[in-house]
Amino acid sequence: MYRFFEQLGARIAASFVSRTQRPDRVWQCRCGQSVFFRNSQCLACQAALGYWPQGNQVASLSPGAAEGLWLLDGEPELGALRRCANLDTPAACNWLLAADAPHGLCLACRLNRTIPDLSIAQNLPRWRKLETAKRRLTAQLLHLGLAVEPKSEAHPQGLAFDFIGVDLAGNAPITGHANGLITLDVREADDDWRERVRVQLHEPYRTLLGHLRHEVGHYYWDQLIAESTWLGAFRALFGDERQSYAEALERHYQQGAPSDWAQRHVSAYATMHPWEDWAESWAHYLHMTDALDTALALGMNASSLDLDYPPFQRQDLYQPDDPQGERFLAFVNAWVELSAMLNELSRSMGQADFYPFVLSQPVVAKLHFIHLCITQPPPPAPEETA
Repeated sequence: MYRFFEQLGARIAASFVSRTQRPDRVWQCRCGQSVFFRNSQCLACQAALGYWPQGNQVASLSPGAAEGLWLLDGEPELGALRRCANLDTPAACNWLLAADAPHGLCLACRLNRTIPDLSIAQNLPRWRKLETAKRRLTAQLLHLGLAVEPKSEAHPQGLAFDFIGVDLAGNAPITGHANGLITLDVREADDDWRERVRVQLHEPYRTLLGHLRHEVGHYYWDQLIAESTWLGAFRALFGDERQSYAEALERHYQQGAPSDWAQRHVSAYATMHPWEDWAESWAHYLHMTDALDTALALGMNASSLDLDYPPFQRQDLYQPDDPQGERFLAFVNAWVELSAMLNELSRSMGQADFYPFVLSQPVVAKLHFIHLCITQPPPPAPEETA
């Protein structure tokens, strides 16, 4: 398993200082131009670019021995590669796959069960936005060392996505997760529609990537918690998921969140049901790790920012005696510094806060629990007494 968090923790420990080695969020084309995760062509020299998920890198490509085959610059041992078949579709996928792969689509694109109806003109840019968000999610999951397997008959416990719109009867799809299938209304890719829904639901934050991170949290609850020895600890921390979800949903939309929800939850929606508390907390863990990793890669420095609240301490963690607890605390406290800085930058532009949330001690404990579930094996089952 690739220990992403160990690398991230080491970089946080360096106090945001400059590094001589280029980080893995900013790559270089062979011409020296900086290139980024979404790029499929260098803007400076027009070289073809590709993202190789196994190495978590974007690099320039050189033609291989036959048409359609490519070599990743600087990685001759990889041999011949192919570009994803969705490169020249509205999905504009820049991922690579092995030349001998039995399919033409990369891992991220093979997660699709249903793509938008491309006979509808509005769905072409929608699909591109949806795929851009899903590729970033998929890359992050792989980077964290989580298993990502497309759902199929051979792998019924795998992951799949339905990106669908209003049906012929005028019924809109319901965004959600069920047994590894994540469904998303394609209108979420429309900024005006998504903003209207955000305001109607009194949400401080609503993005495509946020949606996908939340819904995939439900999937990984099934994978990491449901049948594992983490389940008892989950119930003690988040609540008993066996309570009626339908009743909890109705109660939430009729009564709203408790007035003191921010003392124990990362969002108002997290109060609805333990599953939603987990999914919201999971999404924030992904927000934090990805954004902080990117900030470090770009050399952003928040260490000089004066904070008017104390840093979190070991007693705030789910497991205070965690041997890696100091590293996790460094991560959380670095995030607090960074988000405060970015919120001020957003306000200076008259924009909404970059991160419109406040982390309480119970939320930090939940984030630490999620971190342990991702980075450590489940605890041993308690011994049965005679």
